[in-house]
Amino acid sequence: MTLWLSTGLIFTFAAIALILYKWWDVQCIGVTPVRTLTFIAILFTSGLDVGLIMFPLTEFGSYADLSASPEYGFANPLAIEFGFWAFLIWGFYFLTCFYFAIIEPRVKFFEIPVVKIINNVVIIGTCAFTAYLLLVNLPWYLPQLGDGETVMPAFYVIVFAAIALAVYSSSKIKYVRILSIGSSVLFIALIAGMWLRAFAMGKGSPADFFGTAGMLGEYFTNIHRFALPINDYHEFYLFWWFSWSIMIGQFTARFVSGIKTWQLLIAMLVVPSIAIGVWFSVLFHYHAEGLKIAAMTNLAMISVGVLMVVNSLDSLIRLYTDNLNLTARRMGRMNYVIVNFGVMVLLTMLFQLDFLRIQWVGALVIGLYFACFAYILANKRAEVAAIKSSPKENILDFRKIELAG
Repeated sequence: MTLWLSTGLIFTFAAIALILYKWWDVQCIGVTPVRTLTFIAILFTSGLDVGLIMFPLTEFGSYADLSASPEYGFANPLAIEFGFWAFLIWGFYFLTCFYFAIIEPRVKFFEIPVVKIINNVVIIGTCAFTAYLLLVNLPWYLPQLGDGETVMPAFYVIVFAAIALAVYSSSKIKYVRILSIGSSVLFIALIAGMWLRAFAMGKGSPADFFGTAGMLGEYFTNIHRFALPINDYHEFYLFWWFSWSIMIGQFTARFVSGIKTWQLLIAMLVVPSIAIGVWFSVLFHYHAEGLKIAAMTNLAMISVGVLMVVNSLDSLIRLYTDNLNLTARRMGRMNYVIVNFGVMVLLTMLFQLDFLRIQWVGALVIGLYFACFAYILANKRAEVAAIKSSPKENILDFRKIELAG
């Protein structure tokens, strides 16, 4: 699996370099374009989940324990955490977003029946894994509701409510803008609120913040170390990112706002990484100073995290239902909600039984990468080489999302 993953990573970075070399200045327009800030909000909230909010507090300590994990010794824990979540790996999303916006309309690889089936298996499986992660981590996130280890009935209620809300919101595409912008605003408010709380406790001056954020520099001086798996845990993260990459690319491609390829790269790598870097710096400051997370702060973190899960599930459910023509318009909203809610709950339970693993999904996605490239070389090389613009049918009209179903 490590060799397969490493080969996939090398291929991905090479493909990104090729895209930038050949189509650096191409204007990228999606099927239903939105303003650039809205596009970034959709990307950020759809491409992440509750793990971004809560995982760092559980991981900083393990990255600092060099006796147990000496392989992390090349950088500080904040830089390691940032490397697992930000910058370089967002290139996966750039690659797939560009592909689905510019190349796939000419290639139609994902319309081949067997590929379509595999693609939707990937989407549905990863969607359920997102809900599963929320479920199994809620005992740690909300110890007030249990013993901090056991999954209590209340946690099932929270997860099933998040699934139900996501299924309902996915029935109309206009909801994605409301959810994404709302989640982004609340995330910014959470960052500000936590830093103000630290400042009120005498532990959060501007100098403290910039000093902590400066530690992120060790990521960039060691960026090459994150290009291939560091250990099994990093391997898990990388497979997880691969599993998300194709579906997030498919989903976000429809909203691309008419920016150039190089601007799309900045929008997808740099802007989300700034937000992640700021958030992780705040969390690491709490960790380093031994500041406790107050009950209300913890509740706010959980609320934002659950809303991000809803965002992610919303985008993924909409994607596979569109692909399979199981839309709310065709099925009726009530049937749509009932069927998709049942599917998501069932698969979430299968992950809990250890019947499925996200690494398998990520490995399958790498296989799709290779198969797509081979298909282009064998059948569509001339069509791809001739690309000089977005598909002609994609018009830069920001009103189209209001008219979409």
